[in-house]
Amino acid sequence: MRSPEQSYWWLRLMSVPGVGPVRYRSLLGRFGDPQKVLEAPAGELAAVDQIDRKTAASIAGQRDESWVRGQMEAMEQNAASLLTIDQPDYPELLRRTDDAPPLLFVRGDCDFNSRPPVAVVGSRLATQYGKATAELLGRELGRAGFLVVSGMARGIDSAAHRGALSAGAPTAAVLGCGVDVVYPPENRKLRDQIVSSGAAVSEYPMGEGPLAAHFPNRNRIITGMSLGVVAVEARADSGVFSSVRWAADQGREVFAVPGPISSAASSGTNRLIKHGARLVQGVNDIIEELQPLLAGPKKTDVKREAPSLGKDEEPIFELLSDQPLHVDSLAQQAERSVTEVLRALFDLEMRGVVRQLPGKRYVKL
Repeated sequence: MRSPEQSYWWLRLMSVPGVGPVRYRSLLGRFGDPQKVLEAPAGELAAVDQIDRKTAASIAGQRDESWVRGQMEAMEQNAASLLTIDQPDYPELLRRTDDAPPLLFVRGDCDFNSRPPVAVVGSRLATQYGKATAELLGRELGRAGFLVVSGMARGIDSAAHRGALSAGAPTAAVLGCGVDVVYPPENRKLRDQIVSSGAAVSEYPMGEGPLAAHFPNRNRIITGMSLGVVAVEARADSGVFSSVRWAADQGREVFAVPGPISSAASSGTNRLIKHGARLVQGVNDIIEELQPLLAGPKKTDVKREAPSLGKDEEPIFELLSDQPLHVDSLAQQAERSVTEVLRALFDLEMRGVVRQLPGKRYVKL
């Protein structure tokens, strides 16, 4: 977690109007850390990809510290801390997504990378069947060593968290409000239980309320930090489909629990299964499907001969491994434009030494 002095600079850049996750990451890629960004002249800032002159002027002219100081005071009062994208404790799978938040507000002390994370999502207006199933899956996933990730909403989310807690396992709640805000209000006790052994996480600042527009963005974090997403119960028009779309874009496995054909509460999950989601009849269906993603690279006694590469392809190839890497990360590490990197990756794919995965991620073969 960041020290108060370090947090100051990360929060100050966050406070600049027009600097969202994508622009924030572009600036970090160019300057390395927020302090250097804020000390740079407007002309140098405007030369960064995604940064127009208006935004550059806003960054260079940012002098108001009142919001930042207020955030730091609220964090101290609520035992919250800042987790930034360059830190090893940041959720690794989320780090690799296109628009990962550059900083997360965290309450609790959860190691996001020690247990394989699985998201469990579903309807707020859940039936008894749905809640019982979510609690069962949360408990069994926790016992099996997984980190259950959900959104602490009414219904399925709350049941999944309770299931993990009943197994004595940590669970992560990704919020659509500040981590000091309890939403829904009746979940205060649940929130405290989550924080005591896991964590409440949000990209939204302290004191931020649960606005409707926050929740679709919140969903991308739930799916982004997870290996797979389990939809337990959803109607045909459920917000769960927002999570499913994010999961598809991020290359995550999608699972769904079937329900009675006569139940409108399960019409959405039944439709997901019809269109290719993995059928879940028990926790083993999830574990067996995700097992290959948990295994390390297979050892072999046969060493593959290194390919003969040109000067444009070789640096990109050397940055790759068996762990997926996003094209933006490659561009930053190689200090090249995304266009140049994509051209090199295409040539490497044609040689059969690199594979593209969903979500603009690449691995070495």
